[in-house]
Amino acid sequence: MSEEQLKQSYVVTLSCPDRPGIVHAVAGALLVAGCNITDSQQYGSPATGNFFMRVEVTTAAPASELRAALEPVAEAFGMQWSLNAVGQKVRTLVMASTSAHCLNDLLFQQRSGTLPIEIPAIVSNHQDLAGLAEFYGIPFHHIPVTKDTKDTKVQAEDKLRALIAEHDIELTVLARYMQILSDELCTELTGKAINIHHSFLPSFKGAKPYHQAHARGVKLIGATAHYVTAALDEGPIIEQEVIRVDHARTPEQFVQMGRDVEGRTLVQAVQWHAEHRVLLDGNRTVVFN
Repeated sequence: MSEEQLKQSYVVTLSCPDRPGIVHAVAGALLVAGCNITDSQQYGSPATGNFFMRVEVTTAAPASELRAALEPVAEAFGMQWSLNAVGQKVRTLVMASTSAHCLNDLLFQQRSGTLPIEIPAIVSNHQDLAGLAEFYGIPFHHIPVTKDTKDTKVQAEDKLRALIAEHDIELTVLARYMQILSDELCTELTGKAINIHHSFLPSFKGAKPYHQAHARGVKLIGATAHYVTAALDEGPIIEQEVIRVDHARTPEQFVQMGRDVEGRTLVQAVQWHAEHRVLLDGNRTVVFN
């Protein structure tokens, strides 16, 4: 095989305090490793003073040589950084309760090859979605959580931690999982767990938010995908989508339209995360196209 055929594509992501010379130093290190830069995006945040960069390269050099070339630069600039093969599937655990729409969208897109993720396990606190998991040939784990019983929740989260460790899980997705995770678990999953919910918050909390919105005559409905944090539904936002509705729509149509938006929004957020396009900037995200 020719050297061109042996080339592998990698994506480098990094963040650090902004200062002159970062791009020059990174490009120089990649040149030393024999890399050809095929895409480069960067952003300096005026609000936090942090610098963010995502670079795709091709090279015949092994990943170890790229790491060796980049490590001195990362140390000099105090970078948080990662190196990943382009297209490498992210091992993802999906959690859901009784609603199937978000889970089904993820499973379908993953099977069709659109999403660069691998789903070795599905977790639910109910049995309703076991058949859907079986249809896609993915092991289903029923981990019940008894309401208002702290010991049961602790045991459930311990089982979840065991699954994450057993399957080398890199990303956890809450696909309409209707249980609140403990602060401890949220902290453990910082930057590695994505949640989806309707975009009405802080309005229309509780049961039947779409029916509440319909009663108030709203004209826009939508969904928000964000990273999970201990602050409930307030984590850094990855993606949002809205659609227009009018007075002729019924509450049931609101619900169906909302489900469609939720599924699309969650899939998009997971795709961007799996492609290493999302970087954390405090309570915000930087999402490279």
